[in-house]
Amino acid sequence: MSDVSGKAFDFKAFKRVIEYLRPYQSTAWITLILSVLLAGIAPLTPTFIKYIQDTAAHMGMAAGFSFLFNMCLLLFGLLVIRSVFQFGNTYLASLLGQNIIKDMRIKLYTHILSMKLQFFDRTPVGTLVTRVNSDIETIAEVFSDGLVVIINQALTVLVVIVVMIWQNWALALLSLSVFPVLIFATYLFQRATRASFQDVRVQVARLNAFVQEHITGMSIVQVFNREETELEKFRQINNSHKMANIRSIWYYSIFFPVVEILSSISIAIIVWWCTKGMLTGTISSGTITQYVLYINLLFGPIRQLSDKFNTLQMGVVSSERIFTLLDTVDNIEDKGTLKPEKLKGKIKFEDVYFAYNNDDWVLKGVNFDIEPGKTLAIVGATGAGKSSIINILGRFYEFQKGSIMLDDEEIRDYSVESLRKNIAIVLQDVFLFSDTITNNIALFNKEITVQQIQDAARAIGAEAFIESLPGKYEYNVRERGNMLSAGQRQLVSFIRAYVQNPAILVLDEATSSIDTETERLIQTAIEKLTEHRTSIIIAHRLATIQRADKILVLDHGIVVESGSHQELLQKDGFYRKLYEIQFQKEEKLRA
Repeated sequence: MSDVSGKAFDFKAFKRVIEYLRPYQSTAWITLILSVLLAGIAPLTPTFIKYIQDTAAHMGMAAGFSFLFNMCLLLFGLLVIRSVFQFGNTYLASLLGQNIIKDMRIKLYTHILSMKLQFFDRTPVGTLVTRVNSDIETIAEVFSDGLVVIINQALTVLVVIVVMIWQNWALALLSLSVFPVLIFATYLFQRATRASFQDVRVQVARLNAFVQEHITGMSIVQVFNREETELEKFRQINNSHKMANIRSIWYYSIFFPVVEILSSISIAIIVWWCTKGMLTGTISSGTITQYVLYINLLFGPIRQLSDKFNTLQMGVVSSERIFTLLDTVDNIEDKGTLKPEKLKGKIKFEDVYFAYNNDDWVLKGVNFDIEPGKTLAIVGATGAGKSSIINILGRFYEFQKGSIMLDDEEIRDYSVESLRKNIAIVLQDVFLFSDTITNNIALFNKEITVQQIQDAARAIGAEAFIESLPGKYEYNVRERGNMLSAGQRQLVSFIRAYVQNPAILVLDEATSSIDTETERLIQTAIEKLTEHRTSIIIAHRLATIQRADKILVLDHGIVVESGSHQELLQKDGFYRKLYEIQFQKEEKLRA
């Protein structure tokens, strides 16, 4: 996803960026008109100064001072008008850029939200953060500091050259004599900086991905005493980032002095030629001033053009990366038309096969059914495929073969939104946002009231611990809920599931990371939570599933046993062996 085209300038990507201008065409046109006006005003100042200097030279002292004062007032007025135009041009260009990146960021984030979980399994979070934040910000500069400035400065150069040739073609040719060298230097500069900008963006993404991942996993780094090792990795990545930027700076440090030297040579030629003309009386003193100012008007914009074209290139490089992500089709196909408010909760798996990668099957011909309001427990060793059943039931991943029926309808016939609205999942690894208890439970669902949250906490048995927190339900749990214990986070996730009032409840190892006291609370809550609701419980602790209506035993993606707790114990099979092993461990712990 970090690949880019490698072209000198990707016009296809640039065209796609420009398409985002459509909603803001009026602002774009006003900005363009102001650029044209600024270019038209630019050569007036040198011409006006020549007129003042040459005219005042032939006047007496009193008349000359009066004339000079009036002309300076007019010149000041001209500069004020130019400043007003410049303000409008700069402000509107920045406004355009911010509006466009706002739209692009929303579109990009919406696209990311629609991606399969499998996409996030293989894509570093830091890379996505770079796309949504810094790459998008770079595109804003395409308009505020790139395209508009390029148009303005290019028009200025064109107008100045035309005026110079119109007024004195010989002096114009002398002034432009260094241009072939300048054009060649600019070409080399653009080609070199293109590659360096691509490298800079790659290194930024690497740095973001590393920092995000290692700060998130800081507890592992410290627990295993890996600080020095990880610091050394960071130094290497940070050094690569530094070197990429230095290469870019190196090209600037060469090109800008070259432009200054060429500008000085051009001025020297004009001063030499015009001074000769003054000695012979063919050129006025005002002409020297006029053409020196013209040269500054030429080389200033040319220097900016090279710089701003690089800004434009950086924006296009970033846009290529963004469009590559936008063009990545890895989302759940949502063609379902069924949108029931409430499912009954009847589930049936028929010969279901599922693989995360190609034909490496995780589930192999799985068959089972659950009647509405009943509880199904799924047990098995790690990697047996228990969580995969949940992943395909919620359509977070797509199964490849077989069929899954909900209320006697194929699961893909339901809209994804309607399907997930009817399923609540409590995971082993609870994720809480850096926000209040209330917002982490309701997830900003306006239909869920504070009273409902409090009633749910009371029903789950979590009211006491929440009331003991500073701020109670408005207590901020901080990033990933780190201000709460594992058991407290699990209780919050139970309340979150309870207030959703789902037709189907899934508990995925939801009691494996909690203490005994919290487990007692949750065992009581589970009975209330699963009452009159289809429930699927995945658990390592078999004590938590003995009351399930049916228990499914998985081994390497295959259903090897099914039945009630007592029925499976009587079979003297896989389940009984698993039960006896756990029972013996618990006996040893109690001893």
